[in-house]
This record gives sequence, C-alpha cells and structure tokens, in this order.
Amino acid sequence: MKLSVLGVLLALSLTTRLTEAATSNLVCYYDSASFLRTGLAKLRTEDLELALRFCTHLVYGYAGLKASTMEVFSLNVDLDMFHYNNITMLRTKYPHLKILLSVGGDRDVDEAHPLKYLELLEANTTIQQNFIDSSMVLLRRNGFDGLDLAFQLPRNKPRKVHGTIGSYWKKFKKLFTGDFIVDPQAEQHKEQYASLVQNIKRAYWSANLIMTMTVLPNVNSTWYFDVPKLHQHFEFINVAAFDFLTPIRNPEEADFTAPIFFLDEQNRLPHYNVEFQLNYWLQNQCPPHKLYLGIASYGRSWMLTSNSGLSGLPVVPATYGPGEPGLQTRTDGLLSWPEICSKLTRNATAVYRGPNAPLRKVTDLTQKYGNYALRPADEVGQHGLWVSFDDPDFAGIKAAYAKSKGLGGVALFDLGYDDFRGLCTGQKFPIVRSIKYFLA
Repeated sequence: MKLSVLGVLLALSLTTRLTEAATSNLVCYYDSASFLRTGLAKLRTEDLELALRFCTHLVYGYAGLKASTMEVFSLNVDLDMFHYNNITMLRTKYPHLKILLSVGGDRDVDEAHPLKYLELLEANTTIQQNFIDSSMVLLRRNGFDGLDLAFQLPRNKPRKVHGTIGSYWKKFKKLFTGDFIVDPQAEQHKEQYASLVQNIKRAYWSANLIMTMTVLPNVNSTWYFDVPKLHQHFEFINVAAFDFLTPIRNPEEADFTAPIFFLDEQNRLPHYNVEFQLNYWLQNQCPPHKLYLGIASYGRSWMLTSNSGLSGLPVVPATYGPGEPGLQTRTDGLLSWPEICSKLTRNATAVYRGPNAPLRKVTDLTQKYGNYALRPADEVGQHGLWVSFDDPDFAGIKAAYAKSKGLGGVALFDLGYDDFRGLCTGQKFPIVRSIKYFLA
C-alpha cells in the first residue's frame, strides 16, 4: 500500500515537473525587416540581445519560395548574406537558444504566383526535393538549427457585415448555394502536406536539423492539417491565434482581434477565438506540450465615423477601414505596442475628440476577450480611432492561459513590435518579460 501511494506521488511529481518544463518555452519571432527601419524603429542586434535572455527559440523571418523551381531562397540577399551569420552567432553568447529560419509568413509576397505554396504541395517528389535540398543548404551554410514552415495557404473568407434583412437573405441563399468553398481540393492538399512534411523530416533527421510549423492567422486548420499524421514530425507547432478580424479584411466593423474565448453575441463567428483554434489540435491528438500559443505584440486600428457611436463597445459599427500608420510600423491599420502606449491618455480630464486627443483605454476586467482603446470621431466625423491590442498585462493573461492548458509555451509575433527601447515605461521588452513571468 505504501509503495502504491509512493508511486502515485512520484508520478504526480514527475507530471508536475514535466508540465512546468513544457510551459516554460518562449518562441520569439524576429522579422529581419525591423533591422532596416530607421531611427528609433530600428531593431539593432545589440537591442535584440536583451530579449534573448528570455527567449528559448528565435525564429528569423523570412525566407521565400521560388515559384519556378520550388527552392527556398533569401528574400533580401543584400541583408541576409551577412545578417544570417550575425544572428546565428548569437548562440555563442546564448547557448540555450535554438535559432530557426521561417519560410513564408506574410513577407513572401508573389503577386504573379499567389498559390505557389499549394503548387509545392501538388508537385511531384522530384520538384519537392528541390525544396528540401535547397532549405538544407541554406540552413547548414548559415548555422540555423532548423526550418519553420509558415506556408501561405488560402485563408478563410472574412466575415461580412449584414443588416437584419441581409442576414435572413444570406441564410436563405445558403439553402441553395451552400457555404463558399475557398479551396475545392483542400482534402487532397491536406494529404499532400502531410506527405511533404514526412519527407522533409526524414531528410532533416539525418542532417540533425529540427522542423517547426506556424499556422498563420485565418488559415483553416481543418482544411490543411491532419493532426495525427503531423504532430510527430514537428518539434512544436505555433498557432498564430490573432488577427481574426483586421481593418483590411473587415473595414466596416471593428472587434476584438484575438479574444481567448467565444463571446456569443452580435452574430460573431464561433471560430474567431483562441480556444477554438487550440482545441482543434488538442482534440485531434496533438500532445499539449507540442502546441504553442501565438500572441501578437501589435494592435489593429480602425477609423471611427460619426455612426460608430461613443462607447467603443465592440462590435463597433460603421468603421471606415484602417487607421493611419504609425511612425514605426508604416502600415495602415497596424500599431506596435509602444505606438499604442504613446497614444493612451494619462489624464482623466484630457479632451477626448480631435486630431490631438489621446486614446481612452478600456480594460477587459473579465480577462477573456482583450483590451481596446478609442478616440470617438469629432462633430464632423473625423479623427476617430479604435484599436484592439494585447498589452503586457493581457499578454501575461494569455501566457497563464497557455500554462493552464498544459501547452508547450508561447510564440510572440514579433520582437520588433514590442517596446524594445523602453519608450513607454522605461522597461525594455515589457511584453516578452510579462509572458516569461507568467510561464515561469
């Protein structure tokens, strides 16, 4: 009896230690484009090093795919020919660090061949071997530990805005037309992806290279990823569970971009939340320790109009597309955390309308959906702004959620949008620090 109890206690202790170890990993994405920015927006290698004290893995983005040959190649040879080695040499200072190269992401823009990643899946094994061989050469020549597959597969169609009559008409029309199918050959592509991954893994194993995978936002996992066949071949799988709504995809309404749970109101779609995305993998036999929750270090911004109201309570109606770009991001509808922080009011009596008015932050006290901030449109319908974001506090809440699910860790997208200069509070990389604290 004593031996039995002791065995149970030892098993529980081992399980606890394994869970603690599994949830301690922090994968940090590093978009090399941040090295090319100017002024305070430039993320230099010496600035990057502080974050590496907290990161267990660094993912360098991004490599591309040649449509003509299906080879992996540098998207910026002038930078990467030196920068690859500068980054991988950081391992001498941080020997705990695994450094991977990511292929695809949202940087490999090829307007002439928008479906080239599907074409890779459809290619014969000889053509696919070009992908495998070229990636191995690139990785080994430059000292990377492995490759991250962030394939640009077709995305879900964005949610459409319908009035009451429009909603009824949509439901009626579906009786005759069914749901819109983004990829008619999705089932075939799912099998092809699993086969390609298996072949890559076989080659990488002999070369002592590891392989990870990133599920990009709004890529439907049920279409392309056969979980029982895939998970064994990857070191881990990062689910980028954010950007469910964006001002580019959803210009006429604003909502939480990365809620943890489903908020069953206002005709929201049930898959636009973290829990749904993770559960698909967990319920299909993916070991929790191999699954990592992806968190964004940036926010999405919409322009508000006179018809958007004053409260800012999402879903916000009658928005007018993306907000103006920040000085750092220079991208419509996208603001880094320090850009958001600089816009937040610290004065309760400050004016709340007009071009120079700050944003008023609304904190999610339920800790389920996310924070947002707003500046209502003025009397003539201008200068309105609404932003959904994960600040350091809410990133910590998500890290704690990942730990409670027994996940392997968190993946942050990306270091260049965290406050790496400490402009907001004086503390550098506050999102990285918060995540690591709650994973510990």
